[in-house]
Amino acid sequence: MAAAPVWSVDPRTGKQREQVAVEATAQEVDAVVRAAHEARGFLADRGVRSAFLRSAADRLQAAKDTLVEVADAETALGPVRLTGELARTCYQLRAFADIVDEGAFLDVVISHPDDTATPPIPDLRRYKVPLGVVAVYSASNFPFAFSVAGGDTASALAAGNPVVVKSHPDHPGLSELVAKVLRTAAADHGIPAGVLGLVHGFEAGVELIRHPLIAAAGFTGSIRGGRALFDAAAARPVPIPFHGELGSLNPVVVTEAAAAERAEAIGTGLAGSMTLGVGQFCVKPGLVLVPSGAAGDGLVKSLTDAVSDTDAGVLLDHRMRDNFIAGVAERAELPDVESPVTPGAGGEHTVSAGFLTVPASRLTAEGAHDLLLEECFGPVTVVVRYDDEGEVKAVLSRLPGNLTATVQLSEREAAGEGRGGEILAELTPLAGRVLVNGWPTGVAVAPAQHHGGPYPATTSTSTSVGGTAIERWLRPVAYQNAPAALLPVELRDDNELGLPRRFNGRLER
Repeated sequence: MAAAPVWSVDPRTGKQREQVAVEATAQEVDAVVRAAHEARGFLADRGVRSAFLRSAADRLQAAKDTLVEVADAETALGPVRLTGELARTCYQLRAFADIVDEGAFLDVVISHPDDTATPPIPDLRRYKVPLGVVAVYSASNFPFAFSVAGGDTASALAAGNPVVVKSHPDHPGLSELVAKVLRTAAADHGIPAGVLGLVHGFEAGVELIRHPLIAAAGFTGSIRGGRALFDAAAARPVPIPFHGELGSLNPVVVTEAAAAERAEAIGTGLAGSMTLGVGQFCVKPGLVLVPSGAAGDGLVKSLTDAVSDTDAGVLLDHRMRDNFIAGVAERAELPDVESPVTPGAGGEHTVSAGFLTVPASRLTAEGAHDLLLEECFGPVTVVVRYDDEGEVKAVLSRLPGNLTATVQLSEREAAGEGRGGEILAELTPLAGRVLVNGWPTGVAVAPAQHHGGPYPATTSTSTSVGGTAIERWLRPVAYQNAPAALLPVELRDDNELGLPRRFNGRLER
């Protein structure tokens, strides 16, 4: 049987553009993984590794015009958004190169022998080593930043692991181009092309997670797809770490004082955040608790005006469009749910932004309205009108884990008066990033960033954005009483590499 073709599709029309690849067979997946496995040693030198990452960034930037053109044709995200996302991706690669050069991620700890301790301490030297070949499952909504050259790939390579990427079917042509750029960058430093493998097709993705040489996996996508892969990773004869980002409602709490103080600004800000990128951001605010009464009414009016002025947009593919239209229609039919601005179909290939409202009392106990507590991918949010603080607590207590949680406070509350601190404490168990008087869309690539959260936001406690993302692809190993001549150079007393380390209990360089 001939391999199934992989087509590039224009989401603006739903028509096939061109065939860019074929779906990988089980034998081809095996060959790609084995090639990656054979390339491990070429990443051992940290200097070569960081130079490779910088070259990858430089070459991606040099190919910007072609890459953005193809990305826009396959995703309809627009040149402005995609140019910014590519710049972010290049910055991320360079940031990980800096982390590799610094070496703190190795977590070097050395303890000299101490016979006076109870029990006696032998000579112990600990650091972190790469896991092996990492499988990366691309996301649809970030064709650069969470795809072939995205954060999972960059952090895995920085940790010293070869990568095999499962391409997302929404941008296969771009995936092929980006993989070619990264392989060219690898060749610049004598690294074989196999260090970055790429496969297409659903079955190829299943074969990838099962392959015995895959040591860990990273995923960004739906709860259903991510959970299936997570279960497969756990069911292997040798289970492997699976770092999945699956879904998030990203709740927002607006206090009555905040609504009274700046209803218009909050409504406008919410509209901008929930419709950004046609509502296709993983941190889109999907549930917003707004007080009943005049202050809350003013916020809803501002939101109504702003969302009504939002143009219809194109989702990443027609399957997502169909799911969005069906999902908002099902939610809108629930008792006491109203649609001040009705979300749904726009033109033949577009969707219109909107939002729903519901009394908080409908969400304080299990029932049909639980559907409103599930993420709906696209430009829609649910505004929950609450009467008192008890209803806010009751709704929050029923939420699953999230990537973000936000509180909008008044000036006095932000200064420490009122319940601001209390609400912050209530939101902290729900999310990996808690915001005050801001909006969650826009995830800065910074050392202190955390992009993760309790399940189902993610399947682990790690982050997929920021410098500490590298920790996902490493494991610690300790050497006991090993002769100095046999030790890795990173663990020798002279510290000729100048690594940050903890030496006999003290942090030093």
